[in-house]
Amino acid sequence: MIITILGCGTSTGVPMVGCSCPVCSSTDPRDKRTRPAILIRTADKNILVDTSTDLRQQAIREGIPRIDAVLFTHAHADHVNGIDDLRGYHLLHKHVIPCFGEKKTLDTIRGNFAYIFEGMRQGGYTPLLQPHIITGVFTLFGHRIVPVPLVHGYSYATGYRIDDCAYLTDCSDIPESSLARLTGLEVVIIDALRYTPHPAHFNIEGAIRMVRRLKPARAVFTHLTHEVSYRDGLKLPEGMELAYDGMTIEVR
Repeated sequence: MIITILGCGTSTGVPMVGCSCPVCSSTDPRDKRTRPAILIRTADKNILVDTSTDLRQQAIREGIPRIDAVLFTHAHADHVNGIDDLRGYHLLHKHVIPCFGEKKTLDTIRGNFAYIFEGMRQGGYTPLLQPHIITGVFTLFGHRIVPVPLVHGYSYATGYRIDDCAYLTDCSDIPESSLARLTGLEVVIIDALRYTPHPAHFNIEGAIRMVRRLKPARAVFTHLTHEVSYRDGLKLPEGMELAYDGMTIEVR
């Protein structure tokens, strides 16, 4: 299984519009961050986690030929608003893609993008996604998927454990009941927004503390703002690193 970081930026992306700070002005391509999403490549299937605002750009950059399933973490704009970019795949393959998420998440997405799920005869749109509400652990293309409830400030998000890898974006805390689902990880990809505190996200310090509790073999920090330069990753503790767009992680 190979995981590709499609986007490791926060909701504004990096560079942020109108900003000329050192990170936004950086010439290091690893400081150019699109909105957050990952792709999980199995032997013959592609599982997308979130339809980021920059999905079209990410799919072209990585040469993704098809999407076989989508997992949604929550319904915030930076994780959902690229949903219409799935139309290109439907035009090619005529395949209605199964998608998975917590009930409230899918209800919100369906409310905002009804034509994606129901089609729209007048506009010539056909359904693109078939929703499946998560009720517990499930199997997808031979992989065990464990939903991991997360605290996202005043709200919530769903992380996912896929075999021995976990994707925990958009979280400010992980409940004790969820920590029990995250033992023995080979890789964790976790929210680490910036250095200064934030009410809805782990900052770098908070992410380090959580990784030390989880004790994975490898930790990758994502959902990064322009406070964080990629070269800052050299200062992180052993076994922890910053993500960058296009980064690939092979999980045995």
